[in-house]
Amino acid sequence: MSLCSSASPLRKLKVSKSANHLLSRALTSHNHHEEHSNSRTFNSNQNASSPVDSDLIAEFTRHGSLSNPYFLNKIMSFCAKSGSFDLGIQAHSTILKLGFISNVYICSAVVDMYAKCGEISSARVLFDQMPQRTVVTWNSLISGYLAVNCPKIAIELFIKMLKAAINVSAFSVSSCLAGCSQLEAREVGTQVHGLILKTGLGYNVVVGTSLVDMYSKCGDVDDSRLVFDHMVNRNVITWTSMVTGYSQIEKPDEAMALVKEMVRQDLRPNCVTYNSLLSSFSGPDCLSYCLQVHCCIIQLGLESNVYIAATLVTVYSKCSSSLEDFKKVCSVVMTCDNITWNAVIAGYSKLGRHEEALRCFHEMKQAGIDIDSYTLTSVVGAIGSSSFLEEGKAMHALIHRTGYISHLNVQNGLVSMYARCGAIGDSKRVFWFMEEHDVISWNALLTAFAHHGYGREAVELFEQMRKTEIKPNSSTFLAVLCACSHVGFVDKGIEYFDTMKSDILLEPLKVEHYASLVDTFGRAGYLNEAEAFINRMPILPAPSVYKALLSASLVHGNREIAARSAKKASRALA
Repeated sequence: MSLCSSASPLRKLKVSKSANHLLSRALTSHNHHEEHSNSRTFNSNQNASSPVDSDLIAEFTRHGSLSNPYFLNKIMSFCAKSGSFDLGIQAHSTILKLGFISNVYICSAVVDMYAKCGEISSARVLFDQMPQRTVVTWNSLISGYLAVNCPKIAIELFIKMLKAAINVSAFSVSSCLAGCSQLEAREVGTQVHGLILKTGLGYNVVVGTSLVDMYSKCGDVDDSRLVFDHMVNRNVITWTSMVTGYSQIEKPDEAMALVKEMVRQDLRPNCVTYNSLLSSFSGPDCLSYCLQVHCCIIQLGLESNVYIAATLVTVYSKCSSSLEDFKKVCSVVMTCDNITWNAVIAGYSKLGRHEEALRCFHEMKQAGIDIDSYTLTSVVGAIGSSSFLEEGKAMHALIHRTGYISHLNVQNGLVSMYARCGAIGDSKRVFWFMEEHDVISWNALLTAFAHHGYGREAVELFEQMRKTEIKPNSSTFLAVLCACSHVGFVDKGIEYFDTMKSDILLEPLKVEHYASLVDTFGRAGYLNEAEAFINRMPILPAPSVYKALLSASLVHGNREIAARSAKKASRALA
């Protein structure tokens, strides 16, 4: 999609029956109330939660102010902001009755009301019927499509808006960038960035923040930081977006430094900031950071926030191996809802306390808390780690009953669970019944084959994977190298190792990959080749590499290489 080229015209939107029904409802309401006074057109009790605005509407009605376009516009804006859909339809009927439907400002407000109330088809019908449209009209429809998760249509509308020679506003470009973020459409986002520079909108803090978020969501944190550093004004949301960007790529040092700098500039981080910062902590090395941030959260009184509490539970399960620390964090969770239960179950599972995870799941069900795909994925993982096959089959039946069997992450969990329980046949059946696969799906079955001695099947499956659009990752290659080792496919092992080594898009080879190829050489009796391979390694060999050669040397009775390997393994451990 290009902002410069002649983009393909928008597909003619099919007007749904519900959209026509709503517009007919406004017309019917207009006809039905023709003989009634304006005081009966608007019912101030329809939004009791906003008494001031409702009283204002009643005041407008009593004094006949509804014939004033300004007041009609204000009332429609109130309906949009408060979600007063029924009142909005009545207001629409009054607009039709008074003949203000040709007023571009009022009609724009009606479009906005339908869009904000989620009736995007009705909003589109009105939009298409308008002879004139302002930037506000376009913005209302674009933001409406974003709200109903239709970012592609939102971006197409933005392009059509440019072709109509409408001067875009800060809100226009920010909305388009939000759509680019949702679609991870970096190319379009970069073109919008160019437009922002040309129109001088880059100084707007909302636009700048949207650019930071767009580049981060598209996986380019360096460009995100470049935009951030060049911004003249930044608010809490800007800083939080940058922190979130670092969190997504697990860079806790950078995220922590940003929050510290934010505090030094007298900007107070909010719940979202701390939640993003905590999410960047993913291992034991981050425990000290985790403790520091936890102290700040307690001092600021944010510990009762349900999202903060759930993230703390998750982070402690990743950063601390202490069950006691984990239980302490769980004990202060004030709200026991779906989010916190999921965090607790996943936490116990990560800590290897699988029975506690299952116990929490049963307590969650007894408490009447709704389960979701995240709950089931964590529980299935705990069952697989415990090798509770019968419990796993029962969980599989529950997943069918609750309708989550079509969720990809749940299906992947089932493939892995059956494999860990040794039920390779069931694992294969779940895999082949899946309508779509991702790299995790393939890795789960590949690992199952490799670990249970089905090396030939693993190699065949890997070759099938290479014919698909799914690109193998580091874990995929590790699984297939392990399989080659078990069945003595030395040539295949070398081929796959070289393929991974030459692919610049893959992350660098890890010591596990080298150890696996050493094991492949060793099992086949190529001890000299294995030792020479180790000596040529571009990274420092870990003890696991020498242990693989030592084991093979002992099996094949080569004491000389065994002695050298043992000596080097001892040095590596020192």
